[in-house]
Amino acid sequence: MGVGMSWDLQRLFVRHAREINRFLRRRGHSVETAADLTQDTFVRLLAAAPRGNGDNPRAYLHQVARNLSVDLYRRERLVDFVDLPAEDFQGLADFAPGPEAVTYDRQRLAIVARALSELPEQTRMAFEMHRLGERTMQEIATDLHLSVSRTWALIRRAYLHLRASLNDDLI
Repeated sequence: MGVGMSWDLQRLFVRHAREINRFLRRRGHSVETAADLTQDTFVRLLAAAPRGNGDNPRAYLHQVARNLSVDLYRRERLVDFVDLPAEDFQGLADFAPGPEAVTYDRQRLAIVARALSELPEQTRMAFEMHRLGERTMQEIATDLHLSVSRTWALIRRAYLHLRASLNDDLI
């Protein structure tokens, strides 16, 4: 079995979201911030294939959550050092995602998870091995007993289906 086949996004969310949320709460984040960062962790999984930890989704999710937490604390620390009167401080832009952005990201996550589940099994496996498992076309073709050109066609079809699903549902 290839690495990517075990990276079922919905299953990972169900299995690890509460754990990631508790991890972020232990790092000192509020309930709301921990919820936002947990969601961002899973959205990040869609946006970027893992580097290292390719065979350990739990470790990868924890690393992403930790990085998002550190980034947020760095941004907050920069603000702490600015000595502004309260009324001037209130006028500063808030760079945290607003409720609309969080809702939008959650909708996109649900759409992508649904679109992945709609793909034929071999197409979904090829896509996950490529996108989440960082496997080459040749490695995937060998594992699935396909030609490289057929593997490329399956992965391209998966990308097109995901893009169409996102465009259809968010327009």
